[in-house]
Amino acid sequence: MHLFGKKKKESGCCGGGCNGRAARPAQGGKTAGAGVKILGSGCAKCNQLEANALEALKALGMDTAIDHVTDFAQIAAYGVMTTPALVVDGKVVSFGKVLKTEEVIALLKEARGGPTR
Repeated sequence: MHLFGKKKKESGCCGGGCNGRAARPAQGGKTAGAGVKILGSGCAKCNQLEANALEALKALGMDTAIDHVTDFAQIAAYGVMTTPALVVDGKVVSFGKVLKTEEVIALLKEARGGPTR
């Protein structure tokens, strides 16, 4: 848009309104590396999925910490609109339901290249 003969430089996702600043932290969260993450507001279902994921990691003998992401901008950066969601090594493997421990074990094995039952 031209105002008084000067053209404002447009950049970012929304044509210059945010200059991409709002999206950067969320994108950084998405690519923040390996690990297991639970995406959700911290409700009972999200907490149950986290507990089941902890049990699954213990059953597999994995020493992986679980991050619980509650920031909706970061959750949206993963493309998740329905929580709870499970992210393994940066990839969303489940969303919208509480997985049983056995289901989390199967997904962890699949995502990490291990054999499945």
